Amino acid sequence: MNERGKKMLMEAISNRKEVIERAKVELDYCNEKGIQTICFNDARYPNLLRNCDDAPLILFYLGTADLNTKRIISVVGTRRITEYGKDLCRNFCCDLARLLPDTLVVSGLAYGVDIHIHRGCLENNLDTVAVLAHGLDRVYPALHRLTAAKMTKHGGLLTEFLTQTQPKPENFVRRNRIVAGMSVATVVIESAERGGALITARLAQDYNRNVFAFPGRANDQYSQGCNNLISNNVAGLISSAEDFVKQMGWEVNKKKHVQRELFPDLTEQEKKVCQLLAQDDRKQLNQLVVESGISVSILTSVLFDLELKGIVKPIPGGRYRLLK
Repeated sequence: MNERGKKMLMEAISNRKEVIERAKVELDYCNEKGIQTICFNDARYPNLLRNCDDAPLILFYLGTADLNTKRIISVVGTRRITEYGKDLCRNFCCDLARLLPDTLVVSGLAYGVDIHIHRGCLENNLDTVAVLAHGLDRVYPALHRLTAAKMTKHGGLLTEFLTQTQPKPENFVRRNRIVAGMSVATVVIESAERGGALITARLAQDYNRNVFAFPGRANDQYSQGCNNLISNNVAGLISSAEDFVKQMGWEVNKKKHVQRELFPDLTEQEKKVCQLLAQDDRKQLNQLVVESGISVSILTSVLFDLELKGIVKPIPGGRYRLLK
């Protein structure tokens, strides 16, 4: 151990009473707000992230998504998103939901590409997780508070930082390693010649993860970073979600993705249940009973019929989800 390490260890030992008190305050807050504390050896800890040498020892998580689901990808990009970038985000989320609706999409809740990806996922019933550069006692930027609240029911908020941590610039760089580390692939939508998205892409490359980028015109300022990633063989070129899925070698199970338009002759009760789930899927059975006015015995039968038609599927927690 070097001298700096020895000094830090001595300070930690001498201040152990203060450290224990701080930990108690943090744990009380987590218990009060329903925040999960996930240690490095916890089964809930993201397996891909655990394989990274610089993985955090503990994570704080407020959400419903499985952090070890089969397919986890990150999508990042510039804060100064263009109309071209907005279209890419919108189309990518829509097509990914159609092709592989069980994919978990990770980003950083920042302005630009991040927030457009999160909102695109929510609109298409894709789970999405934001990795934050501060504690779970705040949302930064504050303008994204409503989206963040929705994400706790359709994904989640994840951080390594304690409450009362300020969103300092260096924290955003630290959080980028979690974004890249917990994902099997990173997609860059738009990026200038410099920026946090490029840092995330480089980290993903260092972790031996797949990196992809959408190209732009040679003179577009916010495509320079993507174009450079592609020309330097850091990222593979993609033009759509379908292209991305194909390059990843992921097989689309068409039986699981039946379009609702194929079942126009739904009963009035089936339509009512679908409308309720469209407003806020992942509802529990008792919620559906109250909101639909349908008895438990009949509603159970309706949900079973919708499941057979590939329109609804049961998920853990006694909840139901409307498929795209």
